[in-house]
Amino acid sequence: MPDLRNAQWRTSSRSWAANACVEVADLPDGHRAVRDSKDRSGPALTFTAAEWAAFTAGVRAGDFD
Repeated sequence: MPDLRNAQWRTSSRSWAANACVEVADLPDGHRAVRDSKDRSGPALTFTAAEWAAFTAGVRAGDFD
C-alpha cells in the first residue's frame, strides 16, 4: 500500500452537490488513489496507470451509466 499522507487530493469534476463525492490523487509512481470525500481518514483504492486508463475510458464510453 502506498504512503498517502502527502497525497494531493482533488475532488472529481463529476462529483455533484449531493454529497456523493470522490477524491483522486496522482501518485509519484504513476498510480492513482481514490477515496470517499466524506471519510477522508478511511480506506483508499489504488490503481495502476493502466487500470486507471481503462476505468476512465469506460467512464467516457458510458459503460457505467
